[in-house]
Amino acid sequence: MRNMPESTTHPGERSPALEIPGWKVVASTVAGSLLAVLFVLSGAWKITDPFSWAQRIAQLHVPANLSLAAACFFGVAETYAGVLVLVPRFRRWGAWLCGFLLIAFMVYIAYYYNALHGADCNCFPWLKRVVGPAFFLEDAAMLVLAVIAGWWARPSTCPRSAAIVLMAVAVFAAVSLGVSARMQSGVQAPARITVNGSPLSLRQGRFLIYFFDPECTHCTQAARNLARFDWRDVRIIGVPTAQPQFGPFFMDHTGLGAPVSNDLALLRKTFHFANAPYAVAIENGRQREALTDFDPQPLAQSLRAIGFIR
Repeated sequence: MRNMPESTTHPGERSPALEIPGWKVVASTVAGSLLAVLFVLSGAWKITDPFSWAQRIAQLHVPANLSLAAACFFGVAETYAGVLVLVPRFRRWGAWLCGFLLIAFMVYIAYYYNALHGADCNCFPWLKRVVGPAFFLEDAAMLVLAVIAGWWARPSTCPRSAAIVLMAVAVFAAVSLGVSARMQSGVQAPARITVNGSPLSLRQGRFLIYFFDPECTHCTQAARNLARFDWRDVRIIGVPTAQPQFGPFFMDHTGLGAPVSNDLALLRKTFHFANAPYAVAIENGRQREALTDFDPQPLAQSLRAIGFIR
């Protein structure tokens, strides 16, 4: 019998042609680890604070009725991508998922670039970003990391294990959403705040605390929408989140005509939120509703459901 060539590999052995040079393995590992940190932190932030992220996403021209679902979806997708790209046997799948998310986000921002230019786009807790040329450069750099991590990684295996990881992340997100929803209602308001220089008790009666930025166009339109309602024994209190000296002018200019409180630190410590506009409906010292959607129809439905407007 003719002898087999010496170069033939035995079963179970890796062909030399399939071996990846050590420096490429190191580069893939470093790139994957950096991506994992970025994506897990970004996704976990969305999962653990979904209502605040729904508010941020709504300001990026996502329909308000879809913003909470979008926050949960992207939180799960980013966390899952970060976990996959960290684990060597899942790294290629995770890198492709990271790349897909980055490309999709850049395409979306490019489509709405004129409307979103200069808007906050803070996906990471420590990094403040705005929509502009630098935004695309930063995301392009992350896309390069994704290509390096995936291209020089070994083929991914164990789809069943990867599916279990996805289920675990989804369960974590569902539990976090439930806890956050519970925290959104029933929160006890501070006993009193200072309004126009005088103390005001929040323990008796109905109040709407409206947080706004005087220089924010979304806040201006939201205040005008609030001013159109027929309120039922509700005192509206405006709380500027920036430029407090312009608070009274903002209230008069929008027609809301409400007094202003500068106790932002105290109220923000109690009612956690990301960006203005934001409002809290309070009855007898406890939160009834947190308002993030200021489109006229859903806003009216929410306020009418708790009996704050006719």
